[in-house]
Amino acid sequence: MTGDERRAIEADCARLIALYANRNDAADWQGVVALYAEDGLMTRPTAPDAPIIGRAAILAAFHSRPPRKTRHVCSNVVIDVLSPTEAVGESAMLLFQPDMPPLAGSFHDRFVLTADGWRFAERRGSLAW
Repeated sequence: MTGDERRAIEADCARLIALYANRNDAADWQGVVALYAEDGLMTRPTAPDAPIIGRAAILAAFHSRPPRKTRHVCSNVVIDVLSPTEAVGESAMLLFQPDMPPLAGSFHDRFVLTADGWRFAERRGSLAW
């Protein structure tokens, strides 16, 4: 793999992290779910030991939440390319909501190349505070 190919994969995976935050804040649940592989796994930072598996289950989980206003800020994104079809990443996350103290946490991601492009195979969230 060339350096340019590795950097392209890193950029594609980092873009997924940003899209996830933006679509989540817009309550675009279909758009969020489309970022996952068909059998993708998600854990929320507030429930890191309760995995939700598959696009249908992830969509149902988002729809089951009460409406809320949020702003997710993701930073310190580091992507490690494992192969031309797999990568892993870590990012820091701050969650802002009106009238609530901010939450800080992180995501540990596993990415996979699908027929539709790079997608989350796993997105595991956890809270630092």
